[in-house]
Amino acid sequence: MKDDRNNLLLQYAGLATQLLISLLAAIWVGNWADKKLDIKFPLLLWVLPLLVIAGMIIKVIKDTSNK
Repeated sequence: MKDDRNNLLLQYAGLATQLLISLLAAIWVGNWADKKLDIKFPLLLWVLPLLVIAGMIIKVIKDTSNK
């Protein structure tokens, strides 16, 4: 029982780390692309992290749904 909880804790800690790194990468790439394309409004800076969040929500739903 305790081993199951530790395994679940590690799984969610890994997911949180993956989300944080993905969001930071999306923000960095979005900022870089907006500057490179000379876009006045930070469009990609907003769109890319939102896509990462949507993808992570889909991943969590698939991982936690009953098979």
